[in-house]
Amino acid sequence: MGCAKNVVDNRCNFLLDLDIYYEINLNLPQYSDLNFISNSVYIPNVGNSGIIVVNSGSNFLAWDAGDPNHTNLPCAVLTISGLEASSSCAEQNTYSLITGQSIGVALNCSLKPYRVETNGNVLIITSF
Repeated sequence: MGCAKNVVDNRCNFLLDLDIYYEINLNLPQYSDLNFISNSVYIPNVGNSGIIVVNSGSNFLAWDAGDPNHTNLPCAVLTISGLEASSSCAEQNTYSLITGQSIGVALNCSLKPYRVETNGNVLIITSF
């Protein structure tokens, strides 16, 4: 029996692996919520269905705003509620914006993460 370093779940193929590069200036008013712990911001037109950026207190996190357990439908764009995000599809999948894992029901796929680097007051979001 062998061990696999990167196990790929074939059920987790609804989101595309896109090259992402996006800069956020925390001094701009549309991103001012990110200056406070536990706040999140949705940014459309980046990634599969936009991105969600979160101030976790110790660092910034970025996730694709597409539900990884649904096909690309309008209901699969996640909506932020505190430190959780949910789809509006019939199943209404809910995810933690800190861990990326599903909440309530165990799902096959977790949120798609992006890398966040800090350069002064600028966040640089890129794909892994």
